[in-house]
Amino acid sequence: MKKQPTAVEAIPPRPHRWGTALLVLFLLAFISFISSLVIGFFISGTPVALEGNVAHITIEGPILVSHAGTVFSAEVTESDQIIKLIQEADENPEIKAILFEINSPGGSAVASAEIASAIQKSNKITAAWIRESGASGAYWIASSTDYIVAHPLSITGSIGVIASYLDFAQFINRYNITYQRLVAGQYKDMGIPFRQLTQEEEKIFQGNLDAIHNYFILEVAKNRGISVEQTRKLANGLFYLGAQAKDMGLVDELGGKDEAVAYLERTLNTTVVLAKYEKPKTLAELLTEVISRQTFSVGEGIASGFVKQQARASDVTVRT
Repeated sequence: MKKQPTAVEAIPPRPHRWGTALLVLFLLAFISFISSLVIGFFISGTPVALEGNVAHITIEGPILVSHAGTVFSAEVTESDQIIKLIQEADENPEIKAILFEINSPGGSAVASAEIASAIQKSNKITAAWIRESGASGAYWIASSTDYIVAHPLSITGSIGVIASYLDFAQFINRYNITYQRLVAGQYKDMGIPFRQLTQEEEKIFQGNLDAIHNYFILEVAKNRGISVEQTRKLANGLFYLGAQAKDMGLVDELGGKDEAVAYLERTLNTTVVLAKYEKPKTLAELLTEVISRQTFSVGEGIASGFVKQQARASDVTVRT
């Protein structure tokens, strides 16, 4: 007698329709994502003919000499790139002036000084437009232009220098951890977080910061045509609202883009047409932008692990 198939044997298992559909959708989305990145990379890397008579250069985020971060890194301004854009605008005979749109809290003293120097070497009329923030090193850059327009509620000034670091010495002592000091050179590990600064080291550190601060003050005084004594009084590290900065002589006019353009039109005696000068975006930057947009829609913080950079514990960065 032939054995009758059971119900399980008689009916073949059905594929998981939802799982298959989701897999197909994921593959299509992934292919579309990669395609957009590749196309965007080649489009962004292709030189675009700029039409206009005023170069528009944006300075946004922390100001650094170079950006040696991960692929997923925050928006920064690199001095090398900005200097290159200034030089390109300078060499273009159609460009009559350069407008710097500034929205930055400052950054590296060296990077800020490099950009300020490049602006001063330019043979074009220059203007700065401070939107939300033009503080510290960013203000240093703005002061090197011919004219500064700032929003009344913007953060401006903050003429000071900082070089702070974390001190884990007490933590190490509490848990009976030993820091074995092996150096060749008395001050080689000065500022390392595993031990406290000696009084002599603190004095050396402070002396260097004071020297940078004094240079900052002299540059702002020269750029703005303010006495060194008056600039020194304003250079206490405080930030000022744009309206306050105007009364102090740190900015020339309150307003925004329209006021900055109006100044350039008065100076050039012609209608201003802005030409956006920016470095071509790399594939890594395009990838960062796309991922940032996608992850934000899912929930803030999901991609934060990719964005944050791990700083070396022994690094002490001098920032303006």
